Amino acid sequence: MDMAVIELSRLQFALTAMYHFLFVPLTLGLSFILVIMESIYVMTGRPVWRTVTRFWGKLFGINFVLGVATGLTMEFEFGTNWAYYSHYVGDIFGAPLAIEGLMAFFLEATMVGLMFFGWDKMSRISHLMVTFFVALGSNLSALWILIANGWMQNPTGATFNPETMRMEVTDFYAVLFNPVAQAKFVHTVSAGYVVASVFVMGVSAWYMLKGKWKPIAKRSMMVAAAFGLASSLSVVVLGDESGYALTDNQKMKLAAIEAMWHTEPAPAGLTLFGLPDRETQETYAEIKIPYVLGLISTRSLTGQVEGINELVLKADERIRSGIIAYGAVEALKVDRTDMAAREKFEMHKADLGYAMLLKRYVADPRQASEQQILLAAKDTVPNVPVMFWLFRFMAGLGFFFIAFFAMAFYCASVCQFEKKWFLRLAVAIIPLPWLAAEFGWVLAEIGRQPWAVEGVLPTFLGASSLTIGQIWTTIAGFTLLYGALAIIEVRLMIAQIRKGPIEPRPVDRIETSANGYAPLPAE
Repeated sequence: MDMAVIELSRLQFALTAMYHFLFVPLTLGLSFILVIMESIYVMTGRPVWRTVTRFWGKLFGINFVLGVATGLTMEFEFGTNWAYYSHYVGDIFGAPLAIEGLMAFFLEATMVGLMFFGWDKMSRISHLMVTFFVALGSNLSALWILIANGWMQNPTGATFNPETMRMEVTDFYAVLFNPVAQAKFVHTVSAGYVVASVFVMGVSAWYMLKGKWKPIAKRSMMVAAAFGLASSLSVVVLGDESGYALTDNQKMKLAAIEAMWHTEPAPAGLTLFGLPDRETQETYAEIKIPYVLGLISTRSLTGQVEGINELVLKADERIRSGIIAYGAVEALKVDRTDMAAREKFEMHKADLGYAMLLKRYVADPRQASEQQILLAAKDTVPNVPVMFWLFRFMAGLGFFFIAFFAMAFYCASVCQFEKKWFLRLAVAIIPLPWLAAEFGWVLAEIGRQPWAVEGVLPTFLGASSLTIGQIWTTIAGFTLLYGALAIIEVRLMIAQIRKGPIEPRPVDRIETSANGYAPLPAE
């Protein structure tokens, strides 16, 4: 396989996935913010909360449509650009995606229509339940997709079947309750809640600066401040849980994030700052906090975090073991009843994927030289400087959001969100949570390389047999299409925000702009 085709296929999928992920976090977060706002409306009966809910619901709807449209493309790309991946692990990977479509997406798509068009046709309680089911469906979609992605990071509950030459499910319960998938889900949805909270704070702050819709803006900011503080705290706490999951399942990713070239005495220190160098395998100007990494990743003072070089040696051993498994599979192709080959395969099948790394250098892994085995072992190291800095930018933004929402609570009680410096800050930071979310996604995916499925299938073996011209054509097409969709999305959102929370219904009272009240709908 031409490596240019592999890299271009990865680029295309990364562009479509990152674009899609611009909409997903806002959908996840806004859905539950709408539930909170409408719950207040149901409990208090105050029309202003109906206006608040409907306004943010319109912005949710615009974002929801674009999220669905861009997400469908990625489903097809598994078949068009990653055909062998789909063939090899489709029995496992496809099941959560199918459940997501049948269970979560249908629920979400059905209820979202009732949410928008059922305000005057349903009771308050019924409509609140519909809004809740929209939020539930959105988050269930994320759950099933992250179960699929979590299996790629930690392929539990499946094994290679030499009869069919594919990976097959052996324990769906293990796939479903994969610890990596669970950690990724709670961390990802919490990040989405932060995105939505910052968005609501920023738009509301813009209204406050313009002197428009102040009651709407203040109420929205109060909900967003409370929801955002809880979410930003959970992101950091659940990020710690993700680090703990890496210790058992993705040791190389953890070592790369910390630029830990050599195993340190337990407990390892956490690097706050450093300059990793891949050539010298050293981290210069290192600033460390003693013991912290060991405590986070092993939950003990005695647990050891292995370094990159030691993990390369383990990869070397697994490649050699995998060569035996590969030879056994080839023997079983010839004679399915070869019991000696079957026994060898069962003893070494866990390392079969490591032997496949050699196909980058030699057609038959059994013919690999010592130099080629060493090169394949070194391929298991991801891009350390990129991993190191992406994590620190993401973590730094996470702690910044905690400080920001704590500050929002202070402003709510002391100045009622009237301080212009805070309002300007809230507007200025609107893009930051999206940046943190994209960093997190890139960190997770680069950290898994060179694997499409960790320890099972190398990325370069999963791609379809396409030409460079074909891939460039689709990249150009997607770029133009998604660029147009981005312009439409931004214009629609800005137009709706400028229009403001105006209800197209009879108005029974209008309070003057001096006290800041917007028109409220009749009940």
